[in-house]
Amino acid sequence: MSGGLVAGPDGVRRCPWGLATEDYVAYHDTEWGRPVHGDDALYERLCLEAFQSGLSWLTILRRREGFRTAFAGFEIAAVARFGEADALRLLSDEGIIRNRAKIEATLANAKELAGWKPGELDALIWSHAPEEPGPAPKSVADVPAVTPESTALAKALKKAGIRFVGPTTAYALMQACGLVDDHLAGCVSRGAR
Repeated sequence: MSGGLVAGPDGVRRCPWGLATEDYVAYHDTEWGRPVHGDDALYERLCLEAFQSGLSWLTILRRREGFRTAFAGFEIAAVARFGEADALRLLSDEGIIRNRAKIEATLANAKELAGWKPGELDALIWSHAPEEPGPAPKSVADVPAVTPESTALAKALKKAGIRFVGPTTAYALMQACGLVDDHLAGCVSRGAR
């Protein structure tokens, strides 16, 4: 697969990964890179990016509804009330990734975030958006895996008690939630904010 734009069957030019599967077309065209706000919505993305660590995003995307069901729609207050029985239930739930460390981090993060003021997670994450957008990448090779902003975001989240988030996971979150626009130059979704 080329590192540059690819025209799909519909003739529309997209980032090459956005045409890899049918699942990716919709995600690429309507979600990835679009601004996400709200503590629960950002908690969901943070959790899903952590679960993706070491796996393909497609694996997570195809199980997203299973994750939403298993984790009470990623409502922070609801997940914060999960106990040991819920943790055991999650470890046997075939609709999600059954990784003990990731599940424990998801539950611990909800308990931590439940004590935050409304909007505090949103403000913390969005405070790490670059002040000026970078140049549009011309190919996938131009897209970084880590930036100074993602490193700072990961450090801020860890300092605030949030687990299982490093600079690469933080950057994937920034991309997915529209803090940065890494759609390639000329992509139909570039700038669609």
